[in-house]
Amino acid sequence: MPVVRADAAPAAEAAPAALSIEKTGPNFKALRDINQIMQTLPHRYPFLLVDRVVEWEKEKYAVGYKCVTINDNFFPGHFPERPIMPGVLQVEAMAQLAGLVMLDPEDTAAKGLFFFGGIEGCRFRKPVVPGDVLMMRADVTKYNKRFGIVKVAAKGYVGDELVVEAELTLAMAKQ
Repeated sequence: MPVVRADAAPAAEAAPAALSIEKTGPNFKALRDINQIMQTLPHRYPFLLVDRVVEWEKEKYAVGYKCVTINDNFFPGHFPERPIMPGVLQVEAMAQLAGLVMLDPEDTAAKGLFFFGGIEGCRFRKPVVPGDVLMMRADVTKYNKRFGIVKVAAKGYVGDELVVEAELTLAMAKQ
């Protein structure tokens, strides 16, 4: 019986020397793992929506992801017959990643917290469903240090398809 893969063409056959699919998955090396993320962000279950950061440059950009599973607590109600990750939580995940762009866990002198200040130009292109990996990128487009206001261009992808995008505003909390 031939082996059938989801990404294989019906008539295509794998070369005998090819690497088996279970050894080819995109398990990205963590620049920040979940423990380091929890040291930086105040969010906790069920609201921590960034699993891993794979690229980061302070006050410039970050790339991270959320593994979406049927065990996420919002799926029983959104929607029982067709589980879809709520758009507002996709935006929240991108905002959390944007907060990680601005916060350096190694810089003990600069402890801060950024709050969500606004959303502009938000577009949802495709549903995000259990089994998807929501890969996100947050790029700082404007940073006013004096007032602690940050504008971030955020995008979310599943595979190579853009599923969500927005311009986010973050505001630094006064200490």
